[in-house]
Amino acid sequence: MIDWTGLTPLDAHGTLMGRAEEHPGFADPDYVRRRNSIAGLAQGHWVGDPSPAVSYTASEHATWRTVYAALQHPQERFACREVLRARALAPVPADGVPQHEEVSDRLEALTGFRFTLAGGIVPNKRFLGAMADGYFHAVQYVRHPAMPLYTPEPDVLHDVFGHGIHLTDPLFADLYRTVGRAAARVETDDALDLISRVYWFTLEYGVTLEQGRPRAYGAALLSSYGELGRFARADLRPFDLAELARLPYQVAGYQPVLFTVGSLAHLSDLLHGFLDDFDETTRDRYHLPALSERGFMACPPRA
Repeated sequence: MIDWTGLTPLDAHGTLMGRAEEHPGFADPDYVRRRNSIAGLAQGHWVGDPSPAVSYTASEHATWRTVYAALQHPQERFACREVLRARALAPVPADGVPQHEEVSDRLEALTGFRFTLAGGIVPNKRFLGAMADGYFHAVQYVRHPAMPLYTPEPDVLHDVFGHGIHLTDPLFADLYRTVGRAAARVETDDALDLISRVYWFTLEYGVTLEQGRPRAYGAALLSSYGELGRFARADLRPFDLAELARLPYQVAGYQPVLFTVGSLAHLSDLLHGFLDDFDETTRDRYHLPALSERGFMACPPRA
């Protein structure tokens, strides 16, 4: 897992939000014990095994309801059409935290995907490669109730409100599998990091254009009240592999640079074109920077 201590998140205006270790999700010992006990259920978990049930507390269900209510209007206003159609079918209940297996059963019926249990950040080879077989690594713990609209690490709300919506839709499911098949073919950190960056700036943080207006489709945007409110003010650039491969970016805070595509059909063409024959020589064939030349890569806060 990533060690978040020492990182200083920024808010939507670039204002310091305080050091990550000062966030109540890290500073509250009772919360940390609860989070770690849920995350510990992933110890020894095999990809594809059922996720154990979690008895969520009244506070955790209340946090879910708060975030659900907060995200509805921003998603309707800023998400792309395909996402909104997928949301209508997605296993995202209004009244409380769903169990992984409930989410998985719905996803499998629609696209063949299931959640598989993670305790936190998963190494690239396992995380990305599992998508080839229709498994998406997801966590079960809930963010701290004192700050329901900001969390310094991915949680079950991010996974369900972001990836759970994606994986109800065949186009998105195909792109996740495309990423997974590419990752399954390679072994080096360099190749896996390059795939991870493409995944990051598309399926996590991607933006499309509808009648010239930016609309969010990335899971990290869809599940973030703060990101949805400010992503259109980010530095929006046309999708560019060379730039994407070398760009340093904000690890703890809102992403300052986002890449746009003309449509999700355009995105599909781009990802298939780059990933369908991806192998250990792809970086050199495309004249892209090596891992040592690329900026830091890690999962961001989810808010």
